[in-house]
Amino acid sequence: MPALASRQNAVVALRFGQLAAMGTVAALILIAGVWASWGTAQHVMLTKGRERGTMTVARCADDRCTGPYRPLSDGSTARDRVVLDSEVAVDKGRTYTVAVKPGSDEVVRTGTGGLLYAWAPLGGALLLASMVVAGGLRLPRLAWAFGGAGLTLLTAAFITL
Repeated sequence: MPALASRQNAVVALRFGQLAAMGTVAALILIAGVWASWGTAQHVMLTKGRERGTMTVARCADDRCTGPYRPLSDGSTARDRVVLDSEVAVDKGRTYTVAVKPGSDEVVRTGTGGLLYAWAPLGGALLLASMVVAGGLRLPRLAWAFGGAGLTLLTAAFITL
């Protein structure tokens, strides 16, 4: 009888270890997704006190687009050249609403498209975490929820940009 109890205790301990390890991995993936997204999302979401305006794309090269900046908010100053990541799907000659990152000449797109693009890394993290939750934690409903949320976020970002 003691051998059976010892074996059951070992199985319980191993299962707990697996759940703890996979739960930690899933949590770290999600934290990394939020961390990667927040660098851009904070400028899009928290616009109070930030310089906001429009940028007309004049030139794109080396994953960066440049153009003049015209202010829309109080305290914002016009600039001859600001920089926007060209990965945001911009067209030369078009004008976009942007927010200036403090202390730099870099801008980020605002509005729905900019917001969804800023949170795209979280969408990828949700998709990746769904695999860990499904396989490592064996929680298929939660995995489907994570995967569906990630896929929805990435699809919405793709469509709006």
